[in-house]
Amino acid sequence: MTKPKPAPLPSGTVVGGYRVIRKIAAGGFGVVYLAEDEQQRHVALKEYLPASLAERADGHLAPFVPPEKLPLYRLGLKSFFEEGRALGQISHPGVVSVLNFFRAHETVYMVMDHLEGDTLQEFIIIARDLKREKVLRESTIRSLFDEILRGLRVVHQHKMLHLDIKPANIFITNDNRAVLLDFGAARDVLNKQGEFTRPMYTPGFAAPEMYRRDNAVGPWTDIYSIGATIYACMSGAPPVEVPRRLEDDELDRHLERQRNIYSDGLIEVVRWCMALDARERPQSVFALQRELGREASRLSNRRATSSRGRGPRVGLPEAIRS
Repeated sequence: MTKPKPAPLPSGTVVGGYRVIRKIAAGGFGVVYLAEDEQQRHVALKEYLPASLAERADGHLAPFVPPEKLPLYRLGLKSFFEEGRALGQISHPGVVSVLNFFRAHETVYMVMDHLEGDTLQEFIIIARDLKREKVLRESTIRSLFDEILRGLRVVHQHKMLHLDIKPANIFITNDNRAVLLDFGAARDVLNKQGEFTRPMYTPGFAAPEMYRRDNAVGPWTDIYSIGATIYACMSGAPPVEVPRRLEDDELDRHLERQRNIYSDGLIEVVRWCMALDARERPQSVFALQRELGREASRLSNRRATSSRGRGPRVGLPEAIRS
């Protein structure tokens, strides 16, 4: 029998001075609400509430954690709080803004900007359903990941890792800004310390070291996920997950299908990022930016020669529609 998920806070609940309007997302690790502050400005309120460790009945504010799970729950809570503190020090348009974080009702809440738009995953699904040769145009992919890598580089400079980069955690705002969401540092702590029946990483986008507790994660771990996300933008589907790749690595065969659709340079970048051996990947975001920029410059020069007078570059939504 499936264990019931903890009940979300009901609409109208006030916690830490923020009034909950409605739940907008939930997963195995927590709940995100649309809320408003005391000036009635909309914010996103993220609550630490790992479904594998905590329970909560309807109408209750504090979760119930069985005694045997309490040490692990507190470890994740501490990591979640520290993540909020670290993100609060980052100010970059490509990283979700953390406005506040606080403890209440035996858990922790993170207050973030409420963004209007859709996830990259939604755009990939829409584009894939159009059944064109290219899911997303190469110029769109390169422009998008130029923004994403700028934000990720700042995150790494603050000695943080994302650890769950995937299309669902990249948000495209209505003004065509790409923003990294839902950092997974606390999730990784729980994954390495606890015994869970379901993994707390995303198959297809998680690097090999995420599957083994004794392997050190680093910038190269996020870079694997960047490569997997670019792959999804090209193919419309996630790449093969690591356990299957270790048995029979079909990545090269899948990438070969993209020849003559996307440039050899972009295909090779994906292959480089998704090397199973972490030492064979780019070791820093800067190294990856440099390689993407070198090829993008050549493509841009060719496009400039052939498209003078066509008007400005369009953003992601327009690129899908056109």
